[in-house]
Amino acid sequence: MSTAHNTFESPEVPSADKSPAPRSSTWVWWISGLLLLATMINYMDRQTLANLKVRITRELSLSNELYGNLEWGFGWSFAVGSLFFGFLSDRISVRFLYPAVLLAWSTIGVLTGFCSDYKSMLVCRILLGFFEAGHWPCALRTTKIVLDSSKRTMGNSILQSGGAIGAILTPPVILMIVGNNEAAGAWRSPFIIIGSLGVVWALAWLFSTRADDLPAPKVEEAHDMSKDSGFLWECLTNRKFWTLVPVVICINLTWQLIRAWLSAFLQEGRGATEKTALLFNSAYYIAADAGCIAAGAMTLWMAKKGMSPHRSRMLVFGFCAALTALTTVASVLPLGPGLYIVLLIIAAGSLGLFPCYYSMSQETSERHMGKTAGLLGALAWLVSSPMQSVFGKIVDRTHSYDAGLAVAGIAPVVALVALLFLWPSETVGDRVQSSEG
Repeated sequence: MSTAHNTFESPEVPSADKSPAPRSSTWVWWISGLLLLATMINYMDRQTLANLKVRITRELSLSNELYGNLEWGFGWSFAVGSLFFGFLSDRISVRFLYPAVLLAWSTIGVLTGFCSDYKSMLVCRILLGFFEAGHWPCALRTTKIVLDSSKRTMGNSILQSGGAIGAILTPPVILMIVGNNEAAGAWRSPFIIIGSLGVVWALAWLFSTRADDLPAPKVEEAHDMSKDSGFLWECLTNRKFWTLVPVVICINLTWQLIRAWLSAFLQEGRGATEKTALLFNSAYYIAADAGCIAAGAMTLWMAKKGMSPHRSRMLVFGFCAALTALTTVASVLPLGPGLYIVLLIIAAGSLGLFPCYYSMSQETSERHMGKTAGLLGALAWLVSSPMQSVFGKIVDRTHSYDAGLAVAGIAPVVALVALLFLWPSETVGDRVQSSEG
């Protein structure tokens, strides 16, 4: 789950609205299914390390701080890759760029299974983050081209759902591969097997598409490029943009820290078995996905009751921030049903924050919304990723995950305060939009 994904939109993008592809609706939804599978593979390759953290750190003699550095390297390279592949996908056909990117990160995933020390693991993690970032610009450009406007939202929902499916499936897949094998190096096989899935996807993609299905983007006219060049200045002078900077950093901080350390917290911090921790990880992401859907449904319900869109988003955001703050309770609970229930509530709250944030980010700019959202996402990764190393350092010094977990859940409360004090006051237009809705 990522956490805030980076989106990039070109002002001149081939789309189904302009030149409908001579393809059946069955083909269109087949491509949407391939996008779901690509997102699933993306998350499975990413989450394999977190799920096997205890085995890997013990065998390679890695401190928690060094493990945090691995996540730090992934995050920063993901930010760089988002910008790089967003630029590249505006210039060449995703029919070839997409499978090349997916095969690249899949190859890195396989190579991770052959790492023998911290340095090789760090290099693999950095490269994985860089190439995995290319998935989103390629996938979003694909939905833009093959789906008309009436189907695009559904297509993007299918695309996004692959992340939750990947996070849910990774633990049981690892259990199927590793089982009760406690031998040294048993953790390597999941990286190799999961990484190899990319080859199957790439072949399916190339056999399913033709060159004219996904043409290279047209080169923008000079006057269009001059219009785009102003988006950085618009960001610098945009109060909504600067309000969302701490918001996106804080909500990503909570999501990414728990994603990376949950399995270790349960096993080393509370004494759960590896099997129990892995199975609970799947339950955690099911609860997170349910929370995300519930947050969107709640804002829609309140808007239909006459509440302004922004006020309904703020109420849901505040409620979800209160749920994530329950990490302060989880940090003192012993292993048992109570702890598991609280963690599931935290999961729902932590992902429920994101629909509210996405809606606010769409209001930052009429002309440059895609680029602005991409920049916000990159800033979130750049700032929140070093906190992985800090978290690990705290665990090494205190020999406990409790303090880090407690603080991680407080970050969305800081985001809520920023929204309350910095977001522009509700306008008459907002209230009119609400009444018309």
